Amino acid sequence: MENIINDLINSYNKFRETSKIDCNLQPSKEIVVNILKMLQKVIFPGFFEHKKLNSSYIKYYLGDILEEIKYNLEKQMTKAYICTCSKGKDNIKELQKLSSEKCRLFFEKLSKIREYMQTDVQATYEGDPAAYSVDEIIYSYPGIYAIMVSRIAHELYLLDVPLIPRIMTEHAHSLTGIDIHPGASIGKYFCIDHGTGIVIGETTIIGEHVKIYQGVTLGGLSTSGGQALKGIRRHPKIENNVTIYSGASILGGDTVIGEGCVIGGNAFIVKSVKPNTRVTLKNPELRYHNMDENIPAEELEQNEGFI
Repeated sequence: MENIINDLINSYNKFRETSKIDCNLQPSKEIVVNILKMLQKVIFPGFFEHKKLNSSYIKYYLGDILEEIKYNLEKQMTKAYICTCSKGKDNIKELQKLSSEKCRLFFEKLSKIREYMQTDVQATYEGDPAAYSVDEIIYSYPGIYAIMVSRIAHELYLLDVPLIPRIMTEHAHSLTGIDIHPGASIGKYFCIDHGTGIVIGETTIIGEHVKIYQGVTLGGLSTSGGQALKGIRRHPKIENNVTIYSGASILGGDTVIGEGCVIGGNAFIVKSVKPNTRVTLKNPELRYHNMDENIPAEELEQNEGFI
């Protein structure tokens, strides 16, 4: 055991980037996730409570929960600033003041987030014949949860808050299989149907009334440049009233999908598409072979209606 411990200590000393020994205290993922849970209660009041929420004391309820969010969020922001700032430990008071101001600015966006989420829920309900109520969507649809977290994280991202926005969206990613970078800009009435396997990159711009199915990638054309590509527009723009079916990949910062387009399943697009265009793949050729009777595929194809 002593040899194992010594090996690990040597590893910690050798690979310091993946060790935080003797470093400033880091943000707590657990607390950040709990902040998301409280914000979910603010955005969808009465849905995620353990007891009935009455209008007679809603003002006091909001005051209490927002104060708790503020206390925790400011502390996590300060820790994030300290551990990402070279002189963070020497400017704790300034960073605490900065965190307080950023938290205030974020709180001012909560009504906007609620407004956008209202449109997202509406678009999801109207676009999904399998949905029997709005309640069903809010309680159980992974797409709505991923969008909500994305909208929260995006506002923090716009305020240049480090670490916390990505912790939030990657938590949603781990729960839903939907990977939305907090930098992605998403308009109203956004609908994610099913959702599993969706990837939306940092510099993606999505307009209003856009619907995306499972397995869609809105990504970069190439990431071989690594950190040299940071800050460069590398993901597509999706204009209003676009539907993108499952498995489609739309790549590149110069790629624009025009208004009213329909992108068929499994399409691979690296160039702009004009408005009101339907993009589809030719059906692949299917070959049938009866394994029991060992009938050649050519004969099966001649038998109409036989599969």
